[in-house]
Amino acid sequence: MLKVGLTGGIGSGKSVVAARLASLGAIVIDSDRIAREVVAPGTDGLREVVAAFGDRVCRDDGSLDRPALGEVVFADPTARARLEEIIHPRVRARTAQLVAEAPPDAIVVNDVPLLVEVGLAPTYHLVVVVRAAEATRIGRLVRDRGMSTEQAEQRIRAQAGDDRREAAADVLLDNDGELPELYAGVERLWHDRLVPYERNVRTRRPMRADEVRLVEPDPNWPAEFARLAARIRHAVRPAEARVDHIGSTSVPGLAAKDIIDIQLSVATLADADALADRLAEAGFPRCPGQWWDQPRHPGGGDRWEKRLHGNADPGRLVNLHVRVAGSPGWRFALLMRDHLRADPEQRAGYLAVKRNLADLGPDLDAYSGAKEPWFDLEHQRAEEWAATSDWRP
Repeated sequence: MLKVGLTGGIGSGKSVVAARLASLGAIVIDSDRIAREVVAPGTDGLREVVAAFGDRVCRDDGSLDRPALGEVVFADPTARARLEEIIHPRVRARTAQLVAEAPPDAIVVNDVPLLVEVGLAPTYHLVVVVRAAEATRIGRLVRDRGMSTEQAEQRIRAQAGDDRREAAADVLLDNDGELPELYAGVERLWHDRLVPYERNVRTRRPMRADEVRLVEPDPNWPAEFARLAARIRHAVRPAEARVDHIGSTSVPGLAAKDIIDIQLSVATLADADALADRLAEAGFPRCPGQWWDQPRHPGGGDRWEKRLHGNADPGRLVNLHVRVAGSPGWRFALLMRDHLRADPEQRAGYLAVKRNLADLGPDLDAYSGAKEPWFDLEHQRAEEWAATSDWRP
């Protein structure tokens, strides 16, 4: 099963995207609809809302007066927080029930207006954010929902800002244009990413690079790592598990293969094996075979064993190295990253090596093997730097 979080600011067109995904075969769970159900007449949810806010939020027929409640909570953050305390646990419980009832090969899209505000992003395999300019959103709210401009602005201000929402997004769908443009974007997302992603999660197939292709530094790499790391921590628990961004994409200004290298620290390799199923369910299946790092200096002993996982998402290549904390390979991954961040000369030297080797051809194994002599020298240089800089992993 693939779990997708769908969100967007009020008036962005999120519901239109949800409907299109449903038409393509997704199971859509509408949190707004569930939120209405849990405060329907006769429910404990409605009784608790009336107890908290008074009879003024209840109509004569016993149903919730939503405009009256909106006037109360959208002007008062404390009142809004109290309402969320009543509604959110009930919505989460019903959502979990619906997800459990979905078939194992389903693509489940959870349409959640406050996904970012309540910190749900790490619980999904992918987060899709629908965005539109504020002026566009205000115009839609005035035209389609009968709000005044002031009311529309107030509703927008009550939600997370665009920057915060977009920081949580693995996929951004722009909805300032015509409807056919939006539909085309949704269909590309479905066929090119969601369908193969679901299949890869179900069959535990990690996506792997098959050739060398260097790209220029991407300022989005750190943010992508942050989203991936949050998913990994949520999967492995505890939430404070150490997850580090390593490799070339972790070094600002360094061209690299467009692969996010991540290191997950464990106490033993037995612990790494025990986490394999949880990581796979979260979208990071284990790569088949045996994996290790080479000792980085003469007399370094046996190969440094590790576990390697990839990402099931065809839209984002990941190497997830699971290493024992304090082991030589674990230390070198952190040491090399920090040395290259601190030393522009060594960073430039590594970039020259990478470019020269990439120019020789696309063979990934040959590229990796040809870098080994540089790594051996870098290990010595980095250890000398660590001794003089009081570096700590």
